[in-house]
Amino acid sequence: MSTKGLDHVAIAVKDLDVAVKYYVEVLGFPPPEIEVVEEQKVTTAIFGHGMGRIELICPTDPNSAVAKFLEKRGEGLHHVCVEVSDIEATLAGLKAQGAQLIDQSPKIGAGGAKIAFVHPKGAHGVLTELRQGRPTHE
Repeated sequence: MSTKGLDHVAIAVKDLDVAVKYYVEVLGFPPPEIEVVEEQKVTTAIFGHGMGRIELICPTDPNSAVAKFLEKRGEGLHHVCVEVSDIEATLAGLKAQGAQLIDQSPKIGAGGAKIAFVHPKGAHGVLTELRQGRPTHE
């Protein structure tokens, strides 16, 4: 697996407007880029540029995975995302090593990037997103 580094840390929130206000007014971040990601049933607010960003995610559907996460665990760290050079090869390598994958093949995520998730059981207890594509909001 060829990892380029930490792309972003995602935090699940119940109310995106309230969370964005906190990050902007209390923590002093510049306003984020907001994007609705239909396939993932979330709205994202991305703070920062390039690698090492913070992404707030809020469900747009009460039956989405993020909505279920919030019901079970409440707001907080949802996943970490690493940028990879070749997502298909990375998924194949993880599968060959016995890692438990949520996605067997890539889907489209924020910024049009290819993404796939590794189950927390396959990543030492942390939901891990693999991402291949130009970093959004450069």
